Amino acid sequence: MKTTRLVAHLRNLSIAMLLSATASCVQLPTEKQGVVDLRPQISFKVDGANALLTSSRVLIDGIDVGAASEFLDGVNSLRILPGTHQIKVVTDGRTILEERFYVGDAVRKSFTLK
Repeated sequence: MKTTRLVAHLRNLSIAMLLSATASCVQLPTEKQGVVDLRPQISFKVDGANALLTSSRVLIDGIDVGAASEFLDGVNSLRILPGTHQIKVVTDGRTILEERFYVGDAVRKSFTLK
């Protein structure tokens, strides 16, 4: 009788261990999501020796977006919305670049400041 209870107890224990072992192996499904930024980018090629060019102010559609040195080609770029834009680069009250341009999704455009 003791042996029968011991066998039943061992059987129950082994079933419990088996269930806990299989339960820990279950992995819930996961979903990986990412966001791709396809907005167009513009940057500037500037002669580094000319401090006036690097401190030039950049205006996109009449809005001052910062200095040209903040968006140097190969270092950083300015993301804008797709479409037609007006760019103006001003230094010491003098316009050194003014251009109307179109950019689409994922386009990288570089302007040279001289």
